[in-house]
Amino acid sequence: MANPETRALWRKVGIVVLAALLLAVPMLADGSTLSLVTRILIYSIAAASLNLVLGYGGMVSFGHAAFFGIGGYVVGMLFVHHAEGSPLLGFIPGSNQLLVTVPAAILVSGLLAAAIGALSLRTGGVQFIMITLAFAQMIFFLFVSLKAYGGEDGIIIRRTNEFLGLNMRDRVTLYYVMLGFWALFMLAFWRVIHSSFGTVLRGMKQNERRMAALGYAPYRYKLYAFVLSGMGAGLAGALMANFLRFASPDMLHWSKSGALMMMVILGGVGTYLGPIFGTAAYLVLETWLAAKTEYWQLYLGLILLAVVLGTKGGISAGLAWVVARVTGRRK
Repeated sequence: MANPETRALWRKVGIVVLAALLLAVPMLADGSTLSLVTRILIYSIAAASLNLVLGYGGMVSFGHAAFFGIGGYVVGMLFVHHAEGSPLLGFIPGSNQLLVTVPAAILVSGLLAAAIGALSLRTGGVQFIMITLAFAQMIFFLFVSLKAYGGEDGIIIRRTNEFLGLNMRDRVTLYYVMLGFWALFMLAFWRVIHSSFGTVLRGMKQNERRMAALGYAPYRYKLYAFVLSGMGAGLAGALMANFLRFASPDMLHWSKSGALMMMVILGGVGTYLGPIFGTAAYLVLETWLAAKTEYWQLYLGLILLAVVLGTKGGISAGLAWVVARVTGRRK
């Protein structure tokens, strides 16, 4: 087996290569590819956020689209009230500034996650899954009924939020801004999962009763993780609304939660880079198959099933096996 020093070296090499490729994308890719990579970065934030509760906390949440969609709607609603010159709820001023709308989206998503988590985490198993799904669908139908904000048609954001005087209409500039947010999120995510909090969370996934006997409060730690996960999904939703210049109820639908879960499972549950690999594979396959056949969802499902069953741990497990075969040497 490869020694720890070799694995650490390969990990660093992989990070450097990934960073170099992401920085070079605008110089190597055309407009459609650049758009695809930008979507991968944004969705991987949402998938990694779900992975915090699913992969590290053992909580199967089927309602994360609620936080993703709320993040997008906060951006859209603030833009609408900024354009109209009227305050939201009578006292909150609208805004088209990215440094205002994104933190607002994170805050609102975190508050919503705290409310949903406080109730749903009192249950477990199938009940937890169904309660998170029910809350998400309630929020979905709420926004469908809000005719002031487009109803089923959603909100059109005529201009991407302004950011530090940059030309946000330029796709390359927008890509690098999204890449910067992605890098900051992945750094924060790394810090969380490798902190004492992350260690306790993994311990509770393995044996909750033992951790409780050691003096840790499972409910409190799970709620913290759920709130952090919701805030990450809200960040992704806010960035997606800015990228698409559109927010719609589709962002809140249960099928979006299912897609995020498939990205996590495909990449590798409970792994740091798994959601990135899973998101990239899912969106690339979706784009390629949709251009080939109208039955692309059937073929996508078969491919996902083959990858998950064949690697027994998603793409991350498959890549780990390849690296081990290349670098592994018995002492």
